[in-house]
Amino acid sequence: MFKKGSKLYSIFNNKCPRCNNGDFFKYKASFNPKKVTTLHENCSHCGLKYMMEPSFFFGAMYVNYALAVALFVAIFIIAKVFFGLSILYSFITIVVISLLVTPITLRLSRIIWINIFVSYNKKYVKSKEA
Repeated sequence: MFKKGSKLYSIFNNKCPRCNNGDFFKYKASFNPKKVTTLHENCSHCGLKYMMEPSFFFGAMYVNYALAVALFVAIFIIAKVFFGLSILYSFITIVVISLLVTPITLRLSRIIWINIFVSYNKKYVKSKEA
């Protein structure tokens, strides 16, 4: 399931969706707003152009929205059911945690978005290894 060649491998290891070898982001996890979503222009291994067309990653906003809603619902349920917090404190908890994980969800939404459109292809892995 998390083996090389799967979409989950590409998503959780921040690798190129076509070859699963090249890095997708220029920088490792960072809270610097300029570095959070900075991508390489092309894959260093297979040459895939990450920004396939102008504004390609605007669609990642929809993925980010879905991730945020799922996160908010999960935090609310945990805060309300398991910790017994009031609605106000549950809301404050949601705001604080969402601010802390924003860089992660931004990066995750971009890598998920490109994985929707680009699939793993063994041909590109073998062409560089040969």
